[in-house]
Amino acid sequence: MLILLAGIFVLHIIGIIMLLVATIDNAWWETDMISTDVWFRWIKMSNGLWNQTDLPTTHTYPQEYLQAVQASSVLACIFSIISILVFLAQLFTLTKGKRFTLSGIFQLLAALSIMIAAAIYTDRFHLKENNGWYGHCYILAWISFSITFISSIIYFVLRKKTA
Repeated sequence: MLILLAGIFVLHIIGIIMLLVATIDNAWWETDMISTDVWFRWIKMSNGLWNQTDLPTTHTYPQEYLQAVQASSVLACIFSIISILVFLAQLFTLTKGKRFTLSGIFQLLAALSIMIAAAIYTDRFHLKENNGWYGHCYILAWISFSITFISSIIYFVLRKKTA
């Protein structure tokens, strides 16, 4: 059981790291000359240096959807960090059968938050752009959704363990 708990802890840490990288790093959408995330846009200058600019405020970047993506991404990180802290606290304080329920709930909220962020980004941004591709942070957001969802399910399954 100790090895299982250590594995769950490592999976949770990997999920947190992926969520943080997906939220902070600058590659949700890329072209040869532009790299965009949910916070800023970087444009490659003729001298090879990258210049940080604000995201456009045109109809291609609706601010209400952008703020929803930003808020959901940050909430996913917060929920996942709270979940691991609750996991550690529940491990030593609660009796078997009651453990991990709250951790699973917070981890499920983290999974739903990052899913909402990535889904809104997919549905509302870069729809008519043919010369770009989704960057590694966008892909990490979907992978971290899978990891956080799986770990939340594992927390709910572990709750029922009596041995």
